[in-house]
Amino acid sequence: MANKHLILAVDDEVSLCEFYEKTLPFLGYDAACALSAKEAREVIEVRKPSLILMDIMMPGEDGIAFTRELRASSKYSDIPIIVVSGLADAATLNDALLFGAVDYIVKPVEIEALKTKIERAITAVENRKKGKAP
Repeated sequence: MANKHLILAVDDEVSLCEFYEKTLPFLGYDAACALSAKEAREVIEVRKPSLILMDIMMPGEDGIAFTRELRASSKYSDIPIIVVSGLADAATLNDALLFGAVDYIVKPVEIEALKTKIERAITAVENRKKGKAP
């Protein structure tokens, strides 16, 4: 992959951030991690990611509120967001999709599912940019 996509993981679990920082480069992506929505904003301002992996349950601003905020911003509304959560109930996942996530992964994160969902989301964005149907 000549032009590596940056994947930003937003998760308050340090061990999961470390997992992403090791796994995403193995899958062919650049990785950045933020432990809060506030840190994520700082990363997004400096280097717009190709995709965001968003935890729901975080101290301060939760992932659904942050997803909603990004969707409302014309500058960042095109970044695909995949929700990654330990909450597997239908209502939570429905809320995530309703507020703009393109997909979700239930923790614990499996590498193959992560790879497939990232590839699918990035391909969809690239196809939209080329003028193909979503």
